[in-house]
Amino acid sequence: MSTLSEAELARIARNRERARNIRSSKLCNHPYARQQANESGEQSKKEAPTKSVTRTTKLIDSGGGFLIEKEVVNETPECLEKPEVVEEVLPIPVQYESCLECNDQFIESYLLKNFEYSVCDKCRDPDEKHSLITRTEAKNEYLLKDCDFDKREPPLKCIVRKNPHNVRWGEMKLYLHLLVEKRALEVWGSEDRLMEERELRDEKREKTKLKKYNKNMKQLRMEMRSSLYDRTTKAPHTHEYGEETYHEDEDNYTHACTICDFVETYEKM
Repeated sequence: MSTLSEAELARIARNRERARNIRSSKLCNHPYARQQANESGEQSKKEAPTKSVTRTTKLIDSGGGFLIEKEVVNETPECLEKPEVVEEVLPIPVQYESCLECNDQFIESYLLKNFEYSVCDKCRDPDEKHSLITRTEAKNEYLLKDCDFDKREPPLKCIVRKNPHNVRWGEMKLYLHLLVEKRALEVWGSEDRLMEERELRDEKREKTKLKKYNKNMKQLRMEMRSSLYDRTTKAPHTHEYGEETYHEDEDNYTHACTICDFVETYEKM
C-alpha cells in the first residue's frame, strides 16, 4: 500500500472542505430549508418593515482582460418607496347651445359645426330656409366681392365640395344662404340700396350690349356697301357735302353730296 504525500493529503482535505461548503449551500436553497427559514423569521418580519427587492447587474473587471457580469440585489423598505401619485381627473364642462328655431338646448349640430349657426339638426331645413349657395352665385346675386367673404370680420364659414359637373374642375365653396344675405346687408346698408345697385348694373350691362350690337351692324353695313361698289365705272367726281346730321340712336353722323345722291356715314372720335 502506497503512502500519500503531505501535498496530496492537503489537497484531499481542501476538496472535502469545498464539498461540505457546496452541500451546505444547496441545503440553504432547498425549498424545505427556505420554508423553515421563513417560519423562523416570521416573527422578525412582523416587527421589521417590508422590503422590496430589485435585481440589477453590474460589470466587474476580472483583471484578465475581460468583464464579468455580476447580479446585485438591492432591498428597499416599502416605507421608503415613492408613493404612487393618483391624478384627479376633473370632469370636462359641457357647453349647451340654444336653438334659434325651437329654443331647445343641444350640444352639437350640422349648422353649428360647419357655419357656427345655432340651429339643431331637427329644425334644419336644407332645401329652403337653411339652403346653401356657391360663392359665384352669391357674388352675382348679392353683388359681393372676395374681400366681403374672407377679409370682412368675421369671415364667412364655408364647406368645400367637389364640383358635381366635372371632378377635374376646382372645388366649390358652399355658404349658408342666410349668412350671405346678412353679409350683403352689412355691405350695402339696406335691401333697397342693394336693389338699386342691381338695377343700375343691369341697365349698364344692357347699354353695353346694345352699343356693341350697333357697332357690329354698322361694320356689316359698311362691308356690304363696299362689296356693291362697281370699280369698272369711271372715276367718281369729287363730292361736295352739305350739312351733317347726328343720329343719336346709332351714335353716328351722316352728310349727303349736293351733286349726287351719295350719303356718307361716319363717327367722330
